[in-house]
Parts: sequence; C-alpha cells; structure tokens
Amino acid sequence: MKRWAAALLLGWATLACGETWRFALIGDTPYSDLERAELPRMLDSIADASVDFVAHIGDFKNGRARCDDSLYADRLQVFSASRVPLVYVPGDNDWSDCERVSNGGYEPLERLGKLRRFFWSEDFSLGQRKLTLDRQPGAYREHSRFQHGPLLFVTLNLPGGGNNAGLAAEVRAEYLARMPRVLEWISESFALARQHQLAGIVLLFQANPGFPQFNQGVPKRGYQDFLERLREESRAFPGQVLAVHGDTHISRIDQPLRDDQGKTIRNFTRVETFGYPAMGRTRVIVDTANPRLFRFETYPWAATGR
Repeated sequence: MKRWAAALLLGWATLACGETWRFALIGDTPYSDLERAELPRMLDSIADASVDFVAHIGDFKNGRARCDDSLYADRLQVFSASRVPLVYVPGDNDWSDCERVSNGGYEPLERLGKLRRFFWSEDFSLGQRKLTLDRQPGAYREHSRFQHGPLLFVTLNLPGGGNNAGLAAEVRAEYLARMPRVLEWISESFALARQHQLAGIVLLFQANPGFPQFNQGVPKRGYQDFLERLREESRAFPGQVLAVHGDTHISRIDQPLRDDQGKTIRNFTRVETFGYPAMGRTRVIVDTANPRLFRFETYPWAATGR
C-alpha cells in the first residue's frame, strides 16, 4: 500500500508540471521468421521514440506454431532486451490453443502455468528498465496493474478464440474459474481509479470481444459478462476509458461501445493493434490539456526494418 501511495504522489507531482506521457502498443507478432527478425529492430525504434513503456497485447506466435518451452524462452529473451519497460498480456495462441496437434498437443492450463513462470514470476515488467506491478493475489499473476502519470493500467487474461469457454454446450471449467477473477480485477481497478481521481484507466487484453454483436444483443460466446461489466464501469467512471486489444489484426481506433439504449459511450475508446501480416505499432500520447486525454499515432513497420 505504501508503494502504491508513493507511486500516486509521484504521478500527480509530474501531472502538476503539465507534462505529457507516451506509451506504445504492439500485438499479434511475431508470426513469421521475418517478423521474428524484425521485432527487436521495431522495439529499438519504439525506444528511440521516447516512450515510457511498451505493451504487447498477446499472441507472440502464429496459431500453427508449437508451444514449446524453447519458443517461450526465445520470446522472453526478445522482450527482456527491450530498452524500455515491456508489459506482456497473454493471447490464445500463447496458451489456450496449445492443445492443437500442430501446437504440440499441450494441455492449455499446463502451458498457462509455464507462461506464469517465464513471464510473470516477479512483481516487475520485462525489459532492461522495469515498471513495478501490483499483481492480483492468488493464481492469476498475469492480472496486474500500475499507475503511470494520470492513468491506471490494468492487464487481463482475456484470450481470443472464444475466451477458452469451449464450443460445446457445457462451458469449460477453466473459463468458469478465471472469469470471476477477471471481473473482480476490473471492478477493483475502476474503484481505485475513482478513489484517487485519476484522469483515465487503460485495460490491456488480447481478445476482440465483439462490440457490434454485443451492441445488437447477440454477444459472442465467452465475452458477454466481460462486456457488461465494461459497459457498467465505463458509464460510472468520470474520466476516460481506453480498451486495448489485438486478435483480429486490424489497426483501428474508434468508439464501439454502446449503452443499453444504443447510444455511444463517449468516454470509451478502443484501440486495436497492428497484427500479421501488417506489422506495426501504435503510439499513445497522454495530454492532460486535451479533453479527450488521448492522441494516437500509428506506424506501419516495413519489412526492411524502417
């Protein structure tokens, strides 16, 4: 608690000076040998752009690649070499789809446990410089949060591919165990942001939860509870809400969440990261002089590394 209070004081001291903050977003990469070769170069370019940190929004391999320990070790090496702090959120390709024969026929929960040991064993981000993270108590160490400037950042294990709910009528036990903790972490984080009168909250997760389907009353399987909680908390929050995801590989910035009357929730913005075959990054500029708080810049990454 003392560490958290100190971080808040530092953040608001910076805010009083009227500065801006910058962070970068990537995801759904590397999917190929070429992207694997280019990713360290792109991370160097991100660091050269004077961002405070970078977030990888899951799927650090393609859906056919094996989920072997050697691949996990390789991605850990790349992320740890980042010159700025790097926060990693898990995607379905990284654990919940690992039962596929092409992926090695692994048990998904065993792979998720391995990810926890590789990537979230400490209360810090990855990278050569590190952020201190508050992790959700218990098993779900991938759920973390940290305050930076006027914002609270929150990571969630919400993978694509149906959120591991399963395709049969009976919902998978893993989903039933995880989702109450996801929803709890969301509500606790919004309450914390309100308590400390933060200007915004940023949710980092991998899945495209299907905003149009939800708005039309036919939500995608596995995401209804999440979207209901997100709508409820966004409407009650006085600041700006930014939801960042990957999954469908379409770089976009919009306001897709509607209230129960079909009206756009104006303080809610969605960013989807670049994804294979379009490698790239999004830079977010946090400007307290801007009523919308956020400005966005997108940068495709050429195969030549420029």
